[in-house]
Amino acid sequence: MPPRDTRRPDRVAEGVRMEVATFLAGDVKDPRVRAALVTVTGVDVTRDLGHATVFVSILGSEANREAALEGLASTASHLRARVGRALRLRVAPEISFRYDESVARAARIETLLASVRPADTPGDGTPSDA
Repeated sequence: MPPRDTRRPDRVAEGVRMEVATFLAGDVKDPRVRAALVTVTGVDVTRDLGHATVFVSILGSEANREAALEGLASTASHLRARVGRALRLRVAPEISFRYDESVARAARIETLLASVRPADTPGDGTPSDA
């Protein structure tokens, strides 16, 4: 039996990421998705290439986020066919979208750190009371 190509899911995931990002950049027609700024942050593909989870970052309010995710879910079957054609897959993976909280969490941590940093420390790295 030939060795399995363990990199294939990674290659397919990258292809899915690029195709979904291209679609979101210009071809998406759903107004719920167009109204929000949607960015693809990553894609996980199962080893059997049957399912792809696309992680997205969505700027805006909670209501905008929910509406954009609903819009993305409604375009998933169209995207599945598009990905299958673009990547020349016999069976394209089923696509689902998940909100990626890491970007929002990183921004929140950044603001918290900025509010904690003392403003009166000199730039040379030594404490101000030395």
